[in-house]
Amino acid sequence: MPVGDRPSAVVRDDPVRVAGKFFRAGTEKLWLRGVTYGTFRPDADGSDYRPEAVHCDFRQMAECGIDVVRVYTVPPRWMLDCAAAHGLRLLVGLPWEQHLAFLDEPGRAAEIQQRVESEVRGIAGHPAVFAYAVGNEIPATIVRWHGAERIERWIETLYQAVKRIDPAALVTYVNYPSTEYLTLPFLDFVAFNVYLECPDRLSAYLARLQNLAGDRPLVLAEVGLDSQRNGLETQAASLGVQIERVFTAGCAGIFVYAWTDEWHRGGQDIEDWDFGLVTREREPKPALAAVQERFATIPFPPGIAWPRISVVVCTYNGARTLHDCLSGLAAVDYPDFEVLLIDDGSTDASAAIASEYEVTVISTPNRGLSAARTLGAERATGEIVAYIDDDARPDPDWLRYLAWTYLTTGHVAVGGPNIAPDGDGPLAFCVANAPGGPVHVLLTDEIAEHVPGCNLSVRRDRLLEIGGFDPRFRAAGDDVDVCWRIQDRGWTVGFAPGAMVWHHRRNSLRTYWKQQQGYGKAEALLEAKWPERYNAMGHISWAGRLYGNGWTRALGSRAGRIYHGTWGQAPFQALYDQNPPLLALLPLMPEWWLVIAALALMSLLGLAWTPLLLALPLLVLALAGPVAQAWISTRELQYPPETGRAERARLRTITAGLHLVQPIARLRGRLAHGLSPWRRRGLRGIGRPLPRAMSIWRDGWTAPDEWVREIQQSLASHGAIVHSGGDFDRWDLEMRGGLTGSARMLHTVEDHQYGQIGRFRIWPRMSVWATAVALALALIGAIAVSSGAWFVGVVLLIGAVGLACWMMVSAGAATAGFARAIQNIHGSKDP
Repeated sequence: MPVGDRPSAVVRDDPVRVAGKFFRAGTEKLWLRGVTYGTFRPDADGSDYRPEAVHCDFRQMAECGIDVVRVYTVPPRWMLDCAAAHGLRLLVGLPWEQHLAFLDEPGRAAEIQQRVESEVRGIAGHPAVFAYAVGNEIPATIVRWHGAERIERWIETLYQAVKRIDPAALVTYVNYPSTEYLTLPFLDFVAFNVYLECPDRLSAYLARLQNLAGDRPLVLAEVGLDSQRNGLETQAASLGVQIERVFTAGCAGIFVYAWTDEWHRGGQDIEDWDFGLVTREREPKPALAAVQERFATIPFPPGIAWPRISVVVCTYNGARTLHDCLSGLAAVDYPDFEVLLIDDGSTDASAAIASEYEVTVISTPNRGLSAARTLGAERATGEIVAYIDDDARPDPDWLRYLAWTYLTTGHVAVGGPNIAPDGDGPLAFCVANAPGGPVHVLLTDEIAEHVPGCNLSVRRDRLLEIGGFDPRFRAAGDDVDVCWRIQDRGWTVGFAPGAMVWHHRRNSLRTYWKQQQGYGKAEALLEAKWPERYNAMGHISWAGRLYGNGWTRALGSRAGRIYHGTWGQAPFQALYDQNPPLLALLPLMPEWWLVIAALALMSLLGLAWTPLLLALPLLVLALAGPVAQAWISTRELQYPPETGRAERARLRTITAGLHLVQPIARLRGRLAHGLSPWRRRGLRGIGRPLPRAMSIWRDGWTAPDEWVREIQQSLASHGAIVHSGGDFDRWDLEMRGGLTGSARMLHTVEDHQYGQIGRFRIWPRMSVWATAVALALALIGAIAVSSGAWFVGVVLLIGAVGLACWMMVSAGAATAGFARAIQNIHGSKDP
């Protein structure tokens, strides 16, 4: 709404709620155009606020397009009434002795909590209260003194105390870069004080904060510049740029520090800096006009030549959610876009629903999701094609955030977050917090390795250049494949935090099971096409970090190490994640259930030979791992408001159960389509698993690394899975012959008068775990035979021999593959 159209006095009765990455009041999206206010010198009665000054200040704020004010002390009710009368809401700070080692003093923590509860009780439910801040910049030295986990628990204690008294209120904690490592997933939104005047550094840090915020709104609770040291014009220009960068980065709001130069702290007036938009005498500075101008045009500056976008919705019997998707698209705020609905052979009411909206419907026989998406790109008239699923609803500013990212970067594809909406039912809530959902994978804070197809956009010409989507992926996996093919061309995939869509999750166990089986099939198809991107167990080796809800935590994994700087003096203190050990990750894999099945078989054989009942405790431990991880992974669930204790326990139990169901369903899909641990990938053949040395003569001169590159390319062209050695390895190439065996190659080049001799050393490698299992089976089988349990002994010995043969065949195939590739490179055998 333009500033001139704003009412002079509005009582805000619509409660503010979190809506994904943004806020809403009633049906309207609420952008936080804010300033900070105070603290001021107390008057004779000890009050921080003077009614006449407050009334004049609030009136002037409203006239300038400001609608939210941050105060650092609890305001009296008359001040809240005054704010409501001027159409303002307040972010209320709850002050306490955070600069002290407050957890060390007996009784102080309890006294702080009681005081906070009393202050909230005095203003709870007032329509002018936007939110409460239960703290502001606990000093990094105090956090380091008490430890991050104790501080996190303390902030949650205050959060819960406020919620008990004012359940509908929003609650945050205002953090700052020196303690950005604090993990506070319970907060309703994330707030940071950030003073970075350099625009590029600010944008980079905002991208980092957005990833810390995840699916919650990010608010800049303080930004500003001192006009006393930097000058009035510099302050105005800097604030204008900062506001633009904050909102175009997908933030939900900003508080400019401060409304006035008048500031009182620590018993004295602060006069050696001037951060205000107005002077102490309330005379406007140039910064006020700059802020007013920017606030009138958020989230994007005017005059942008927005590119045409074609939105493609592919549906197959998606009538249940198609209304929600298309009505959301009808509400999108973007000047130049079209909607193409690809009806992929639906037999329900999808076509009839689409006829109610201004969309272009293209009906085809059922050919699968990839074919439908490619057809959409071919028929599109926009330079950008944006894909959204038929069970997703876009935010009104979805396309603007996507387009802005294209306009300001060189990305070929851009995606954004997909967030589960409230109100889909208890099971949908559990599914949204279970593993296996659509998540993005980021290489950096701004560059993605993968973005899900439910919120993916691509430059049309580039998408058609790579041939569109691969039709082999009929239901899933096509988005991963496209992202990888884009990156293989040297292009990049971007991530726009503000380009969010609401994505409905499955609301029944049957559909969740079917979905996860389908994802298992997609993994098998992807592994067949991209074997080099998978490890020996058949899992994607993501180079980036996965973001999203529902990921099961590895037992024994730690949050990471906190970088404090020497003596705790680093201005930016961050958490550096550490990868959990392999043993902690094993129970997370679908194949762990094959281990459980093997132990169960051993336990059954114990009925024939009692010593094998020793496998029963191992079976219990193997089952305990996933169960414990599932339960631990659900302890930080953010439940819907006013969820009772019994209902919370039920939801947590169901969610933990889904953590166990998901890998079983995924395993079934993987096995059914050939992605098994015992699969044979790469070169076929039989060879001796013995070390070999080979030499090749070549006329002329060739760079040493070119010899290796030729061998690598030759192997890859025949389907081999080849990995290059690292900077510290004494081998050049490694080729997998299977799960249990591989081979490595080392080379050197001798320079001679008329040419070169390339010397190669090849040696097989047997899997350590497979060797250990084979020896254990052989030993137990021999003991069983000697004890007279012939049936059990023979079964175990056959298993040991089979595993040993499997290892030798795998290693031998890899060794022979290297030998053939070396013989086939251009040259002749060493004379």
